[in-house]
Amino acid sequence: MIHKLIYGLFGLLVWATCVEAQVPQPIRRLLRQPYMEGASFSLMVKEVESGQVLFAYDTLRQMAPASVMKSLTTATALELLGADYRFPTTIEYDGIIEQGCLHGNLYIKGSGDPSLGSSFLEEEIDFIGEWIAAIRAAGIQAIEGTVIADEQLFDTEGTSMKWVVEDMGTDYGAGSYGLNVFDNRFKLGLQTGEAGSRPQVKGIEPWIDLRFHNYMTAQKVTTDSCYIIGAPFSNERYLYGVVPAGKAYHELQGDIPDPPTFLANYLTKQLRKAGIEVKGTPSCHRLLQEAGQWPAGSREALITTYSPPLSELVRITNFVSHNLFADALLKTIGLRYQPKKGEVISSFGRGVKVLRAYWEQQGLDVATLYQVDGSGLAAINKLSTAFMTDFLCYMRKHSTQSTVFNNSLPRVGIEGSVRNFWKGKISAKLKSGSMTRVKGYAGYVTKAGKEYAIALFVNHYGCDGKEMNRAIEKLLTALFIP
Repeated sequence: MIHKLIYGLFGLLVWATCVEAQVPQPIRRLLRQPYMEGASFSLMVKEVESGQVLFAYDTLRQMAPASVMKSLTTATALELLGADYRFPTTIEYDGIIEQGCLHGNLYIKGSGDPSLGSSFLEEEIDFIGEWIAAIRAAGIQAIEGTVIADEQLFDTEGTSMKWVVEDMGTDYGAGSYGLNVFDNRFKLGLQTGEAGSRPQVKGIEPWIDLRFHNYMTAQKVTTDSCYIIGAPFSNERYLYGVVPAGKAYHELQGDIPDPPTFLANYLTKQLRKAGIEVKGTPSCHRLLQEAGQWPAGSREALITTYSPPLSELVRITNFVSHNLFADALLKTIGLRYQPKKGEVISSFGRGVKVLRAYWEQQGLDVATLYQVDGSGLAAINKLSTAFMTDFLCYMRKHSTQSTVFNNSLPRVGIEGSVRNFWKGKISAKLKSGSMTRVKGYAGYVTKAGKEYAIALFVNHYGCDGKEMNRAIEKLLTALFIP
């Protein structure tokens, strides 16, 4: 019995030594660094054409991907909706038009378009001007009713229940709704005095009726480290952190708490400026439904505004890592899901169901995929490098959207969120992901005429983000440019 135990332990030692020997030296070198103690690391590199694995380490480990999740969300949207899909937003009315007066309400019917009025579009669209022109053309000079935002296509869960507090209220933590506008963001202007003083709020653009609780401090720093904290639908916002001292104007950005109601108010103000009087108070589906006052009956369409094609929205999503765009895409594909009898499921949840089912139908193993949003902002999201490389190979070899998807990934060292990463080293297109103690990269590397799918995640490392990035760059250089 003792001999068997000794032989067993010896065999285990030999196996462990062989496994260690198979791990490339650059990976072993990284894992020995003090800041990697207790950290999780996963890597897979696979040649796209042959499927041959070039490098692999702990490839089934479920890792937090951060914004790398967007590559999966955007690809799925392309697969299911097509590159030419455009989001419509329609101005409608009920009632009748008599002698220049609309005896009824004006409606803004949303389809979840995340790009309406977005600052990231290459061409600015004066959608408000187009809407007012169409209203005038219909002979409407006054509105006896009010302007109502119809955002009911999605539920009221604009932000995921799995997001952390520090993300709620920030510009990157803006919710996604059936109606979105101006990236669902506002600009907050501050004037800062001497070090140790409290900055003064000087203005909001566009204007929103918000109450700020200001706990920020001006200090002798060059960049701010601030949080604008607040819940969806609330006009209370809490300001924390440090801003540079001695600035006549310093700008922060936060989320618009209730984009549908904001848009109804915004359009009402613009109509009144244009000389079209609106009698009633602007509202939205959520508020009227809660009050039992949602108007029934038919409507007539006046004008429909369309977003740029999905190919452009996907490119923006992956280039600038736009959380709102990604979450809106997930919810949009989720409209295909038919809830079971008695099933209560969110718009986020419906999107996840459709996404998982699609990739399972394509033959991918989704066991290591755990998803709660489209953006990757929730730390509870999980992906494995094995799944990611299978997905990336599929998109290059089998997808009809291969070129569009590939063009949406920024070139490392040149553009987008990876413009300062792995600069001047090799030809690669990667989607990056980053949050507290999380780094990830996934995409394609081209070397000697061959294309490789790569996925790399590091979680729970013990150094700052810049040092971790340098370590990843050094690792990749050693693997691909020995």
